Amino acid sequence: MDDGRAGEFPLNSEHDIVLSRQAVRRITKELGFSLVDQTKMVTAASELARNAFIYGGGGRLTWQVVNKGPRVGLRLTFEDHGPGIEDLELAMTEGWTSGKGLGLGLTGARRLVNEFEISAPTGIGTQVTITRWK
Repeated sequence: MDDGRAGEFPLNSEHDIVLSRQAVRRITKELGFSLVDQTKMVTAASELARNAFIYGGGGRLTWQVVNKGPRVGLRLTFEDHGPGIEDLELAMTEGWTSGKGLGLGLTGARRLVNEFEISAPTGIGTQVTITRWK
């Protein structure tokens, strides 16, 4: 359930990535996440924001505070209108990369959060939604 706190950030430059990372740090801190959980969420957000910018040609990050019973969490959605991912199963393989990176962006982000969803139809773009619960 959404508690009404939400917002969005563009992901069209390196500066936007920095600002979105700072915002995720601030929000997780305000929600009372531990330092370890703050760092996990910021790291996942940084990887996914960078992917949207580099591979998707830019996009946006939307965030919302969510509740599940007494639990509070932060849900982040990264969207771009790039080429999508031709072979999603391969892209979600540890160590695989379509570029010059280490191949840890998507799989690394998935390991750092409690919930991970991805949709990346070829020619339409990519949407990744992650949630971390306190």
